[in-house]
Amino acid sequence: MNKFETLALEEKIVEALRTCYDPEIPVNIYDLGLIYAIKIEPSGAVGVTMTLTAPGCPAAGYLPIEVEGKVQAVPGVADVNVEVVWDPPWDPSKMSEAARLELGML
Repeated sequence: MNKFETLALEEKIVEALRTCYDPEIPVNIYDLGLIYAIKIEPSGAVGVTMTLTAPGCPAAGYLPIEVEGKVQAVPGVADVNVEVVWDPPWDPSKMSEAARLELGML
């Protein structure tokens, strides 16, 4: 997979992630800033590093599974590994400008 193909695949993955929502905040998890990294290997294997809004988040049991499923469904993705991390902790400063605007925080 060349650099152009990798960038195109990452764009499709981001589109897929923008269809996942935190149940408590009406903003997709990508713009919410819960996705810390997307790593794409030449083989098509994808690693997603993400967090949740809080360790006790009610979505902890299913949101990483939803992320895995949405990314796996993207054409060109061979395998997916989702890692949930707590460092650095999420805070509202990680939200995109669009998310802050949508929530009336600007």
